[in-house]
Amino acid sequence: MSELGITINGQSFPHLLYHFVLTYSNWESASICYSESFESLSDGLQNALWELGGVPLEHRTDRMSTAVNNMSESQEFTARYEALLRHYRLEGQKIQTGKANENGDVEQRHHRLKRAVDQALMLRGSRDFGALAGYREFLRALLVQLNAGRRQRLAEEMQYLRALPERRLESAKRVRVKVDSGSLIYVDRNTYSVNSRLIGEPVEARLGAERIEVWYAGRKVEELPRLRGRGKHRVDYRHIIDWLVRKPGAFENYRYREELFPTSRFRMAWDALREVIPQRANKQYLALLEIAAKEGEARVDDALRCLLEQGEIGEGKLSAEAVRTLLSQATNMLPVTHVAVADVSLSSFDELLGGGSGCVQ
Repeated sequence: MSELGITINGQSFPHLLYHFVLTYSNWESASICYSESFESLSDGLQNALWELGGVPLEHRTDRMSTAVNNMSESQEFTARYEALLRHYRLEGQKIQTGKANENGDVEQRHHRLKRAVDQALMLRGSRDFGALAGYREFLRALLVQLNAGRRQRLAEEMQYLRALPERRLESAKRVRVKVDSGSLIYVDRNTYSVNSRLIGEPVEARLGAERIEVWYAGRKVEELPRLRGRGKHRVDYRHIIDWLVRKPGAFENYRYREELFPTSRFRMAWDALREVIPQRANKQYLALLEIAAKEGEARVDDALRCLLEQGEIGEGKLSAEAVRTLLSQATNMLPVTHVAVADVSLSSFDELLGGGSGCVQ
């Protein structure tokens, strides 16, 4: 879908659609996904079946190799896919390699759906959505419209569908990992931070199409957005601040240090501290970050704004103590929207127009 230029809140939104089509009525369903992984295939197929309200006899897809590009073992995918088919009593079918024409009806619907989305976006007048939920609703409404003319043939087709099982099958992949000394876990070749109290403990990561859940001792302790691609990282300073405060020297060369500047003002404060007290900058900055983790990032950001605007960057002035003082006197902090406009003397216009102090007629 990337060629359609869809954006979310002004940001590029590369994504795919899982597209499900019944070949007699051409009833269709689509789910947003980000890769050809098993989790995306499972979620998309199950979303379509539960929306449809029944299960066909067969499920045909392209070669499974396209759906396991992000998996470490194709054999594991095959086992999981077969379990999915068994759960819904579906007979799986694959096209021959390089024979996309064997999926001719679906391939044609791919083209027509993409064209329908493009035309609907043009009528909408914008390809930007304020949030992902808005884009999902846009797609849902479009599919309802497209399916409206297929009701009669769908009713005929529904007679041959089997009943749904009692529940959906869990799509998430479960992986046992150990939290390292930096409070990080490595899942599907990406890096995520977790709470520092879990350092050294084994946890279970459950990978869904869009989210990762971290479970410890039978309880969910974290839920994180799943990173797309490989070699990416997501480090939350709130997870590791307790560990860093105990070892402030580690901050200087920390591999993911850029993730520890939640806003530009935190980075400005760090730069200012390095200029004024380079030997104690690490400790002082981490103290600011610790307050943000406990008292609220937005509040500390506002306090830093006040201190930086006042030029309070001398030793002892840009500090955790100064921020705590401002937070305790929050009513004295001017909002960021406050703009001071000085009074203008009207006599200056007289001087511009004639130089005298008399009235201008």
